[in-house]
Amino acid sequence: MKLILFTVDEANTALDDIRPRMQRLVSAKGEFERLQTRIDVLGLASSGATGDNPDARELSELQPRRNRLAETISREIAAVQRLGCVIKDLDRGLVDFYTLMGDRLVFLCWQLGENEVAHWHSLEGGFSARQPLHPSELE
Repeated sequence: MKLILFTVDEANTALDDIRPRMQRLVSAKGEFERLQTRIDVLGLASSGATGDNPDARELSELQPRRNRLAETISREIAAVQRLGCVIKDLDRGLVDFYTLMGDRLVFLCWQLGENEVAHWHSLEGGFSARQPLHPSELE
């Protein structure tokens, strides 16, 4: 994959596409996890049961739905990655954008719920090390 560098303005413009995708991803991941938990329980409850068992029937109905969600999640992640972004956390809706700060490669950092890209962190630092952006840092 080719490394794409963003300016703050370019990252903020990309949010028009990324924001709704991340909303869908966070929602789909939550639903996927709920379904997977239910499928795990039903798998135990219906072990050895025949097809007319209510747990076995529910299990057979939920598995295709879970598989469709997994495909949707995979497709949406790929779409965000094609833009040059790095999804860091699907629970938070956390996305990083590569940028240069002087001669140093760093991440611009945005999470779902924020209006714009307003933070950065080192490639090693992660979310806990993010700092507010100051315009002079990216000139």
